[in-house]
Amino acid sequence: MANKVGIVGATGAVCAELLNLMEKRKFPVSELRLLASSRSAGKKVEALGAAHTVEEAKSSAFDGLDFAIFSANGTLSKELCPLAAKAGVVAIDNSSAFRMQPDVPLVVPEINAEAAKSHRGIIANPNCTTAIALMAAYPLHQKFGLKRMICLLYTSDAADE
Repeated sequence: MANKVGIVGATGAVCAELLNLMEKRKFPVSELRLLASSRSAGKKVEALGAAHTVEEAKSSAFDGLDFAIFSANGTLSKELCPLAAKAGVVAIDNSSAFRMQPDVPLVVPEINAEAAKSHRGIIANPNCTTAIALMAAYPLHQKFGLKRMICLLYTSDAADE
């Protein structure tokens, strides 16, 4: 079954990569709606073998979609995800806007894909660094019961050496 998909933040680098992955993995899309700010509306973007005109991300842009993937800022997500959900669209948010909301499932598909089934119109995901770290930590949890992990970022400055 092909999906009607909207992508919010369609002119950004993350969405460019998302579109590449969708094409590479042959994600079934019957309709692709690229959405962005009013500044980007009207731009042309090549995606899934066709040229698409970017539309302004506003509530009416979600009509008839199955999914809307948000990779814009949290302010826009807070405004538009509920409107998309109200229109019957599953909003998948890549910002921090809904990550700590108790009624929004926080999903890493490789780890807890089943959690996505409990959504009420909005699904969140952790930030990219956390998602990558979880790919290594989850097998440790499965095998040894890992319950807590503390991560530190160390950077060295050549001038200090």
